[in-house]
Amino acid sequence: MDTVRRPFAGRNPSSSVTRRGLFGLGAVSAAGVAVAAGGAARAEDTVGGAGQLALGGGTGGATVSSGVVPFTGPHQAGIATPVQDRMHTAAFDLTTTDRVAVVRLLKDWTAAAARMTAGNGVGEGPIPIVAASPPDDTGEAIGLPASRLTLTVGFGPGVFEKDGVDRFGLRSQRPAALVDLPHFAGDDLDPNRCGGDLVVQACADDPQVAVHAIRNLARIGFGTVSVRWSQLGFGKTSSTTPAEQTPRNLMGFKDGTENIPGTDDALLDRHVWVAPSEGPAWLAGGTYVVMRRIAMRIETWDRSPLTEQELIIGRTKGEGAPLGGGTAERDKVDVAKLPVDAHVALVHPSANGGVRMLRRGYSFVDGSDGIGRLDAGLFFVAFVRDARTQYVPMQSKIARTDALSEYLVHTGSGLWAVPPGVTGGGYWGQSLLEA
Repeated sequence: MDTVRRPFAGRNPSSSVTRRGLFGLGAVSAAGVAVAAGGAARAEDTVGGAGQLALGGGTGGATVSSGVVPFTGPHQAGIATPVQDRMHTAAFDLTTTDRVAVVRLLKDWTAAAARMTAGNGVGEGPIPIVAASPPDDTGEAIGLPASRLTLTVGFGPGVFEKDGVDRFGLRSQRPAALVDLPHFAGDDLDPNRCGGDLVVQACADDPQVAVHAIRNLARIGFGTVSVRWSQLGFGKTSSTTPAEQTPRNLMGFKDGTENIPGTDDALLDRHVWVAPSEGPAWLAGGTYVVMRRIAMRIETWDRSPLTEQELIIGRTKGEGAPLGGGTAERDKVDVAKLPVDAHVALVHPSANGGVRMLRRGYSFVDGSDGIGRLDAGLFFVAFVRDARTQYVPMQSKIARTDALSEYLVHTGSGLWAVPPGVTGGGYWGQSLLEA
């Protein structure tokens, strides 16, 4: 008798217990996800009908209904997708040197992700046919809708080489742009909050749905990966939908006014998606993600006069208008009229040769430090076409000269290559692992 039970081997996904079906709440708007032999997933997303939302999920312009973001498409969802309210991100270290095991993991993860983003349980669900067996799904999302859940995976340098060892025969496939980020001025990085062979970002409008997704991927990966670090986030600090109200960060200022719209294909092609000519071939249509955990000195900031806060940021706190004559948030920024060390003056595209990033950050509060100070701040997330020319120069500059740096400490950091989306019954990273 087998003592190790693979989550999807030999299972019939049509018999799975769905979150909503279990309680008679109706079928999800997307069609059921069929799990291919060996664990690969095929998501047949159907759209249409009343109440559609233009969410721009996997394709940048897809329409979905009932809170379901299509899982399949040329790009992974959770990038250009309208930013959801909550986030749970986790980084994993691979604990195997078996390439076959990595392929199996990514197939199983893809199958589970396709089901969960459609609002379904994993495998046979939280109530197994054989009661003596562990459930395929942990069950805390029973009865909850899909909540616009997206799952986005990235590959760190350790997938290609670790400690000089080519563990999976992928060293030659490492992108030149997948660099180790430099140590920036003012960094106080905790090694336990940095890096990771794999990273998974779960975003949803319900925190329990996002946590459920990461929890189940970690459960499926037991024996192949271990969790290196994880981060919960709330209160999106940037938006990919400019028509909506710009969100605010924990300093109380609007954040992401100049962010790339998720529907602007020209800007996405220029600043986010990796072109086929840039190589390697497996990453075409993918991107890179920079993640930085930034602690804020909240108490010191809260004691600063409003005038000082506005001069440090470069915008008014209420309307978000640029200083120097602006009256509305989206008035043109004239960096020459801002203090030279104002945050906006240093990061605005006009001060950086037109360079932009697609940001999807979240606020976090992780309790206190034991002496009454909040452990709070910004979990910075930015998708870029090449961090060497987009993120590194900008962060190097603001780390040295930004007045806001006095109130920030970077405690976590990482860069991952994000493969293109899943199509044609494939799995995450198939273009790399079967290259």
